[in-house]
Amino acid sequence: MPPPAASHLLTRTTHRHRAKGGLRFLGDLELQTGRVHEACGPARHTLALILAQLTAGPVLWIRPLKARYTLNGVAIAEWIDPGRLVFLMGKRPEDMFWAMEEALRDGHVPLVVADLSETPELTPVRRLHLAAEAGAGAMGESPPLGLLLTPGQEGTPGIETRWYFSSAHGPETKQANTSAPRGATWRLERLRARTLPPAAWEVSLRAPATRQRHLSIAPPRPAAIG
Repeated sequence: MPPPAASHLLTRTTHRHRAKGGLRFLGDLELQTGRVHEACGPARHTLALILAQLTAGPVLWIRPLKARYTLNGVAIAEWIDPGRLVFLMGKRPEDMFWAMEEALRDGHVPLVVADLSETPELTPVRRLHLAAEAGAGAMGESPPLGLLLTPGQEGTPGIETRWYFSSAHGPETKQANTSAPRGATWRLERLRARTLPPAAWEVSLRAPATRQRHLSIAPPRPAAIG
């Protein structure tokens, strides 16, 4: 695996020209493109597929070489064409960050996902932000979006937004969704955003998950985080 990109590629000029716009998902929620976001929780992979559903073209999915799990192709097909996924495996976290950085800087892959086994430190996150901002120039009005999938809730420093996504199978959910299959309701929490407060939503699947319009989201409410 080639070494990380030279430091001269990371300039403050790119930062001053941060791309505008965002990826709308689940109603009025939005993720700013040209930046890197974080998803955690047991259903974080599903959230990544929901976002992938809203993009066109390939999705680069980077994961550890020695990961103990793999994505289920049948389950992926319920959300997107599995042929859109390009998998890349890295031996070390440094390799994964290098690959994500290069893909974001290139700008031709709209969504780059890194499925991490541990929470990264601040320095690689800063480099990823700069790479995503640089990639915005290559794609014009469609800058790339980076998504880090992390296993815990410690929180990645320097991230643009942090989201927690989990299946909801409590008594209230079962009563309100008696005709929905198991796993058809989730709880989405916005744990961190630079300009917005924490909040929580209930996301429900009302039909086979082949199109985004089949997902409904309840009005936001203050998140009970603690």
